[in-house]
This record gives sequence, structure tokens and C-alpha cells, in this order.
Amino acid sequence: MSAPVEVWEMDIPRSRLTNQRIAAPEPGGPADVVRWMGATQAQDAAQAAWAVGLRSAGATVGDVERAIADREIVRTWPMRGTLHLVPAGDARWMVGLSEARMIASTRRRREQLGLDDATMTRCLRLFASALSGGGPMPRSRMLRLLADAGVDPGGQRGYHVLWYAAQVGLICQGPREGAEDTFALLDEWGPGGETLSREVALATLAGRYVASHGPATVHDFAWWAGLTVGDARLGLDGAQGMLTSVPSGGKSYWVAGGPPVPELGRAGLPEVYLLPGFDEYLLGYRDRDAVLNPAHARRVVPGANGVFFPTVIVDGQVAGTWKRRFTGGAVEITVSPFGNLDALGDLIDGAARSFGAFLGLPLAGSGVTIVE
Repeated sequence: MSAPVEVWEMDIPRSRLTNQRIAAPEPGGPADVVRWMGATQAQDAAQAAWAVGLRSAGATVGDVERAIADREIVRTWPMRGTLHLVPAGDARWMVGLSEARMIASTRRRREQLGLDDATMTRCLRLFASALSGGGPMPRSRMLRLLADAGVDPGGQRGYHVLWYAAQVGLICQGPREGAEDTFALLDEWGPGGETLSREVALATLAGRYVASHGPATVHDFAWWAGLTVGDARLGLDGAQGMLTSVPSGGKSYWVAGGPPVPELGRAGLPEVYLLPGFDEYLLGYRDRDAVLNPAHARRVVPGANGVFFPTVIVDGQVAGTWKRRFTGGAVEITVSPFGNLDALGDLIDGAARSFGAFLGLPLAGSGVTIVE
């Protein structure tokens, strides 16, 4: 391991923007982005598509949808009980890393819902039979299967059964049908995936996470991956040939390769990005203070309810939130800044046009509307 090198706190946002391919999108396509990122949070399908698209030069929403339809990437619950996009061939071992922990942690909830082990086993067999050789099935039909078999899908029972079936590696999500999720057997939708030992899987995930999210701490990785800190350390130690630990601000950060070189200041215009809600730039870390002033946190996550608004990023810092509305064949963007961003109007318009290009839509009106 390299000797400790002090890294300026100011460089952490810049390094993350670069490593996450926000500042420097690459032309590899959606599947390459998802593999590079390790996993991309995806409880909101439309936001997740933009999270992938903004990191892939020239990508459109159709490209992301095709990557899912072509079985290159899948949407499932590999970590923290939360939907993510992952490489199809890696879905099984990724889900397997947290399967036992997640199943154990939700046992009481299953009992509260009246879903005992025998009922869950019956539901898994029902799904396996209904989906075998038949392709993706809409969520509404999956829930009807449960009802017809005497398992009431109401009161979150249907959602929990679907989640459980994905958590044990039986199913994953397929392409959406309109606004509705579909489900398929993981063995049919993502066949031929690698089988990794737990140690190799931990090291593989740690290497991908740090390469794409670094600089990051062991606690960031543990939180993101839904692992114990002990398992997170095992993964980072197993990937040490690719990674380096460096100190900054009293913490130890992991980075890929050598430590980042401090930047003494960059000439040119500020860098402005419109990131989706739930983006990895925020959700990829337990500690978000390096890029989000805690005083503004409630404006990004109102009510601290876990719903992250889309954010405006200026030179690595969260500088506001934004929302979009479709009107007359165009997309209308409204920005709510945390401070005065009037001087950045042209740059914000440019970022908004990039989002419009991803959707294949022009920007409505004369540009972005900024509301104080």
C-alpha cells in the first residue's frame, strides 16, 4: 500500500464527479456505465434512466430501455432492500451478498403480514411455475396470481412477496410495460452469470465501488452495499492491489490507484449538472457533507422521508433542486436554488438541454425558470 498522502477536502467533490463519470461521460453505453458504477440506485425508473444516461456520452432514454430489454442490465434489490440497476450477469452474486442479512432482518415484518415460511415457499413455487418460459409478467398479474392462490396481496403483502422472491434470487424485474413493472425469472433473464466465492464477491464489489465512487470511507462502502463494516473491510482488503487508503480531514478514504493530486484551482467557467433524484452522487455515501451542506439537507430530502429530490450541482456542491414537467412536446425545467444562481443561467440552460436531448425533447420556453 502506498505511503499516506494528505488529500485536500476540496478535492473530494472533484474526484467524485470525475470517477462517477458525471464530469467526463464515456461512450461505452448504458451497460458499461452500470458495470462501472457497481450498481445504480433505481427505485424511480425514470430518474434511474437519467442517472445512467448522463454518465454515457450521447445516450438516450431509448438506449437505457434497450439495454434492459436486451438483458444487459436488470433492476432488482441487491443491497439495502432497495431497487438498483445492476449488470445482468452479476445480479445473482450481488443479491447473494446481502441475502441472508436482509431475509433475517425482515422476518418480523413477514410475521406481522401473516407470511410464514410455508406461505413464502408456496409463493416462490407459484412464481417459478407461472414465469417459466413465459417471459416478463406485469406486476398486476403477479399480484393476481397470489390472490388466486389464496394469498391476499393487500396491505403490502404483495410487495413483500415480490421483494422476497427477488432477494432469494428467484426473480428480477424486466422491461416496464408503460408505467408498470414486470418480473421474470432471474435464471432466464440473466442466465450465465458468474459464481463467485463470498470473499471474491466482496473484493469485486469493493473494487468497483471505490473506482467509481471514490474517495470513499469504509463506512460509505458498508452503507452503500448494505454490508457490515467487517465485511466491508474484508472487501476493501481483498481489493488492495487496486486500491489505496489516504487520509483527509481526519478520515481514511479509499481511492483507486494512487491518491488524487490536489488541484490549486481551475481556470474557466463553473461546472453545472442537473442530477436525478436518488443519484449515486449523494446516495452512494453514508456521509454526504463533502458535497451537501447539512443546512440544505432538508431541502433535498423534505421531511427526512428518504425521497431525494433531483439536484443542481455547481462545482461539485449541491446548489439547489429542480423538477421537470412535460408540456406541448417539450420539457419544462424549474430550478429552486439555495443561493443566487442568476449568473449561471446559461450554464443551467445547457445542463437542462442535455437532459432534454436524453429524452429527445426540446427545452420549453426561453430556458430554465429559476424560482427563489
